[in-house]
Amino acid sequence: MSYPRRNAVTQRFTLGAPRTFSVSRDGQQILFCRSTAGDDPVNQLWVIDLPESQPRLLVDPVALLGSVDIELTEAEKARRERAREAGGGIVTYTTHSDHGIVVFALNGALYKTSVDTADTVELDTVDGAFDPHISPDGKLVAYHAAGQLRVTGVTGDRLVAAEAEPDSAITWGAAEFVAAEEMGRSRGFWWSPTSNELLVTRVDNSQVDQWYISEPVDASIPPRSLRYPAAGTTNATVDLFIVGFDGAMTPVDWRGDEFEYLARAEWTSRNGISLTVQPRHQKTTVIVTVNDADGSVSELHRQVDPGWSELVTGAPRRFGDNLITVADDHDTDTRRLYLNGSAVSPAQLQIRSIVSVSATHVIVSATNDATELHIFEIPLDGGDATALTTSAGIHQCVAGGGTLVITSSTMLDTRGTTMVHSGETAFEIGSLAERPELDFAVNFHVSTDRALNSAVITPSNHDGGLLPVLLDPYGGPHALRVQKAQSAFSASQWFANQGFVVIVTDGAGTPARGPKFEQEVLGDMAGPALDDQIAALHALAKQHDGLMDLTRVGIRGWSYGGYLAALAVMKRPDVFHTGIAGAPVTDWRLYDTHYTERYLGHPATDAGAYECTDLIPLAPQLERPLLLIHGLADDNVVSAHTFKLSRALLEAGRPHQVLPLSGVSHMTPQESVAENLLKLQVAFLRESLNC
Repeated sequence: MSYPRRNAVTQRFTLGAPRTFSVSRDGQQILFCRSTAGDDPVNQLWVIDLPESQPRLLVDPVALLGSVDIELTEAEKARRERAREAGGGIVTYTTHSDHGIVVFALNGALYKTSVDTADTVELDTVDGAFDPHISPDGKLVAYHAAGQLRVTGVTGDRLVAAEAEPDSAITWGAAEFVAAEEMGRSRGFWWSPTSNELLVTRVDNSQVDQWYISEPVDASIPPRSLRYPAAGTTNATVDLFIVGFDGAMTPVDWRGDEFEYLARAEWTSRNGISLTVQPRHQKTTVIVTVNDADGSVSELHRQVDPGWSELVTGAPRRFGDNLITVADDHDTDTRRLYLNGSAVSPAQLQIRSIVSVSATHVIVSATNDATELHIFEIPLDGGDATALTTSAGIHQCVAGGGTLVITSSTMLDTRGTTMVHSGETAFEIGSLAERPELDFAVNFHVSTDRALNSAVITPSNHDGGLLPVLLDPYGGPHALRVQKAQSAFSASQWFANQGFVVIVTDGAGTPARGPKFEQEVLGDMAGPALDDQIAALHALAKQHDGLMDLTRVGIRGWSYGGYLAALAVMKRPDVFHTGIAGAPVTDWRLYDTHYTERYLGHPATDAGAYECTDLIPLAPQLERPLLLIHGLADDNVVSAHTFKLSRALLEAGRPHQVLPLSGVSHMTPQESVAENLLKLQVAFLRESLNC
């Protein structure tokens, strides 16, 4: 089987790997999902009962439903698209803190499983149920369905709000688009510690612009409407209520006159309700507490950044009387961990996320080298940080009750490893993922006076001759491509094996280098990022004299990488001789508020930032081959981006190619699409570079 085919059927070699870990509060049970093979997309639910190391099957969705056809509701499809979730079967679940029961959604129904006996029963719900969460006492399950928040349990199924909203633009208990897509908040309801109330969002999308996504291969199917808050336009109105089962509804005035974004929420027995909120400009993040008796709010903590205040996974955390936050320290150019306003992590250790918090220490993922990601234990008393992982690679962690589950990806094996550490016990959770069967020839470099991180990938059997060059970056905010993990380079290695030197560079705006480097894209998401790609190309060509043919240079990318590819080939034809732009943003006024305005400001007051990053005016400058690829079902970067640029190119008389992908979203999960896209891109590169 060819690499493109194997890459497609294995979903980029991710199927069969253990995932979605949860460790019980006492650290004695580990739940996770895993499919039966590297080409099986249906995830089962497993448990490990420590000190035993062998997993025990809890739920097989195929056996449970009696069918391999596991369907998704439209709401669940949207949730998975926001989470970039391509897997099937059980991919998320909710569990009680002691792991006694697990609840999950399948085919629009909810199921409850006893962890001890593996007995599974279907819960009493309405159709289209998804996003379940178990009450703290374990007796009830709240869930979302058809825009409503409902609860099921011993008294049967019922609506939480007093009555259903008649307007379909109004939903209860769901995350609005920008919360799920950009803020990392995928839910819109939270249980009270006493299990008799819920904190619930009411999302009003009626003033958000309504866009449409059509199915062009079947003219009988009506367009699907989408409420999309593009930069400079109206966001959804998010109201917050404390809802009691006696019908009482207490409004929470979290917005006041300042805030527009509800980024985080939690409700604990010790600290009550805490919210993390931001104004629209995102230069401020504020933590407020809520009086659950009357809904009034009090400010607990405020952090301000001249660029933007980053939302960090796992932060903030409250533990006892301690408030643990993550913020940028511009004096040391470090994103640091703070305890009650005082830094407790060292300078130059860039915090990426908080894993867990205890009375004595915090476990974080962090790095002092952007090509790696490690797990650290940081004492709260000001002691030295301790690295819990040391091998070069990308390490991620889930923790509970002193048990750590660490998933590691290195340059030694594409499949990676998952290790459990609990006291003196250590063992591996096996992966069934396939390997790409490639001989990797990846070399890491630090180049230019800006110390840019790059990877240079050559053909596995390269004889040392001169080769055309293919840049393969993402190159923008929130994502890194130059990572010391084989899994990050399988597609790049395959492209190299087709007869290219492939270069991957993380330039201006990419994370983990410190706030200064990350915020270089403020007001201009085009120039600094493109300049770094060009500088790295030239520096690496000089280092590898006689390897790279700079008269034949191509660039390919997806999403922001697609934007960068189109920008490069239009603006710098002296450097780039062909480009492939997949799902590119072409006009930042058409991308969402929370992401775009963080970097470019509001179009009404920062019009210049949008003008200097707009690809449409560059259309008359195109003189090199350009292939535009876009999924017509993409509701993140809508296909209007590609067609707007294509129209401008046509009006300017500039030849180009457009490949529309009917029914394909931003993730391109379909096997035939994923397989043939690789082949078509290679064919285009060979033709346009004469190789």
